[in-house]
Amino acid sequence: MTDRRPVKVDDRFLELLDQQLGEHRGPNGEPSATDFLLVDLPSIADLFATGFEQLMTPIPDRPDYRAALLVGTLVPRVLVTGVLDTDGTVNLISVRFDLNADQ
Repeated sequence: MTDRRPVKVDDRFLELLDQQLGEHRGPNGEPSATDFLLVDLPSIADLFATGFEQLMTPIPDRPDYRAALLVGTLVPRVLVTGVLDTDGTVNLISVRFDLNADQ
């Protein structure tokens, strides 16, 4: 059985999400922030919960920060960064999308 870390979404993550995707779907069916939260975020959170130590370290000498570059279900590419808290919880703090990438 794999150990699971608790995962929380930080307010900064949600602000970045809203800035990039917005509240409503785009005119060509582009996903909304809510779409991303419901469809793509659960598997991303699971990745951080079960594989934190295997993710890339974006900041040298800071093993408490990890990032994952992924192909989402709704978005071509997404970069998510999380930080490990002293209580063992992973806080997802950043999300960046490449919405123009070829799939």
